Amino acid sequence: MIDMQGALWIAAAASAGLAAIAALADRRRARRTRLDAVGWVPWPLVLLAALMAAAVCAALALKG
Repeated sequence: MIDMQGALWIAAAASAGLAAIAALADRRRARRTRLDAVGWVPWPLVLLAALMAAAVCAALALKG
């Protein structure tokens, strides 16, 4: 069974992974060739929220 600190590290890693995916998706959207194909996901907001979640989870895991 995973303790709370391990679960927080897993959540921090998952949030960091989501932030990386959001950064790649935002870069892809910014470099699109068809300017009409905008998309509906606000990738910068997803990126910032995932980074904040990763920071909070890592800080709580470090605190122990």
